[in-house]
Order: sequence, then C-alpha cells, then structure tokens
Amino acid sequence: MVVTRRLALAGAASLAAPAIARADAPRRWRMVTSWGKNLVGPGVTAARLARRINTMSGGALEVQLFAAGEIVPALNVLDAVSTGTVEMGHTAALFWQGKMPAASLFTTMPFGLSPVAHAAWIDAEGQGLWDELYGQFNVKPFLAGNTGPSSAGWFRKPVQMLADIAGLRIRASGIGGELYRRLGATAVTISPGETYAALERGTIDAAEFLAPANDLALGLNRIAPHLVFPGFNKPNGASELLIARPLWEGLPEHLKAIIEAAARMEHDLGLAEAHRLNAEALRTLIEGGTQVHRLPEEVLAKGAILAEEILSGLSEKDALTARIVASYRGARNSSARAWEALIRS
Repeated sequence: MVVTRRLALAGAASLAAPAIARADAPRRWRMVTSWGKNLVGPGVTAARLARRINTMSGGALEVQLFAAGEIVPALNVLDAVSTGTVEMGHTAALFWQGKMPAASLFTTMPFGLSPVAHAAWIDAEGQGLWDELYGQFNVKPFLAGNTGPSSAGWFRKPVQMLADIAGLRIRASGIGGELYRRLGATAVTISPGETYAALERGTIDAAEFLAPANDLALGLNRIAPHLVFPGFNKPNGASELLIARPLWEGLPEHLKAIIEAAARMEHDLGLAEAHRLNAEALRTLIEGGTQVHRLPEEVLAKGAILAEEILSGLSEKDALTARIVASYRGARNSSARAWEALIRS
C-alpha cells in the first residue's frame, strides 16, 4: 500500500510539473510598427520601448520588434492588433482617421494641444475616452512616445501666400491632411517609408512628416528645400502603443504596471530627446542649404478658422466623437492651457 501511495504521488508530481512550467514560461509578443527600422524618433522609440519592457519584466514578457513591412504594412498596424495577427503595435492615432473620425485627436489637432497639454488631457479625461473609442477594435491604447511639434512641411517652392498652397499635392495625414485639403491642396496619405520616393518621383509636390530630426533622416530636404513653420497642422507628435485587449486583460497586474510605466517613460524621454535632436538637425539643415520660412499670416488665420469648422463637423459624426471633441476643446481652453501660456510669456 505504501508503494502504491508513493507511485500515485510521483504520478501526480509528473503531471503537475508541466503545468507549473507553462505558468512560468515567458509571454512572447510581437510588436509591429509604422516605422522603418530605427527611424529617428518613432522608430528609435519603438525599439527602446520593447527593450525596456523586456528588461523591466525580467524576461516574463518578451517583446520582439518588427519594422513596417516585415509582417504588415505601415498603415495596417491597428488592424493587425485588432484581429490578433500580432499582440502589440507602435504607431500613431492619426493614421486611423478614416476608421474613427476622432482618432487624430489622440495624436494631434491643427492649432491644438501642445505635447505637455495633450499628456495632461490624456491623464485627466482622455484615456477613458481613448479606451472607449479603441474598444470598438478590441484594442487597448497608451501614449508611448512623442516627437514634439512638427513643421508645416517641406515644399519645392516658398509658400508666400495662401494661393501657393492651392493645387499642391502634399503628403499629409489625419485632420492636418483635411485642413490642407480645405486650404486648396490635395492631401495624400503615404507611409513614412514611402514619402521620399513619392517626393522624388513627383507623385507629390510637398510633404509633412514630423520635425527636423525625423525629416532629415528621411532626406526630404534633398528634394524640397523649403522648410515651413509653424506646424499649425501638427503641434504635437504623440505615438501610441496598441495591445490586443484580451491579452491586456489577461496580464497579471505587475506586467500591466510595467507596460504602463515603460510607455509613459518613453513618451517623456522621446519628447526631451526630440527637443535636443530637432535643434541640432535644424542647424545641420540650414548649413546644408535648407531655407526656413514662416507661414504667411493669411494662411494661419484661414487655417485657424477651418480647424474650428473641422472640429465642429466631427462633433456631428456620432455621440462618442462628440464627447471626445468636447473634452478636447475643454482641455484646450482650460485653466491648464492658460497656465502654460502664462509661463511661456
């Protein structure tokens, strides 16, 4: 009887061992991105974010990074995470304007929130609205990188008046693209990695991507030597981390905390890094022959009016979009924004 009992215990142990091993096995997730490998700004951020999660989790969560096109095209990241093709994605919300009218607000809005004010909005009301919006695609979003304010774009010829924008074919995404369309241009959505080739071939006449450091890396200055400011179309450059919601909900709390912390750390680090790199890149560009111009006041004045019309139009799309627009407008006009203006004056 004793022998029988020992055999039974041994058998139970042999059955339990694999179950324990499976429970302790690391989770291996793939992160696809909308960026070329190590692209200055968002590409570097995505790589650093993956490494940070791997390190902070002690190997309990192993994230493998894939550049745009390695598993899915740059503009298919949301769909890939939503359908479970991959577990994670690093991208920008403005790419999903066609799927969700309010999506761009979680990256930027013409004449909208600065990077710091945007992060404050996300911390206050924005995250809950963002979760609700992306819940339609079974995806959990986080702020996870920031390239700072963008330029208004790269142009083959100077923009000296509103009429100079009319008829141009410009690479522009999100609500900023819609604003350019209303200013008379033809806005074309092109992935970052394809922008230089499109500009070189003449498929487009101008391009806006991000800020000097990112644009220099793409070589846009070699084709279109006129860099225009301010970035009325994209005053913020927030990136997003996307996670398949069922996987997110199944994570233990300590891994959730690690992902949240890593994403916010990368947002803050990316923004500080952008501030430094953009200044250095701008100096390099000017020394290399780039001509820097300020947009004419008539363009800025007309753009500000059109931006409000776009927001009002978004509010009419559906109830959730209306709530997001109202919250965004509230943040833009809040006491926090007044405080920001005061300390900058």
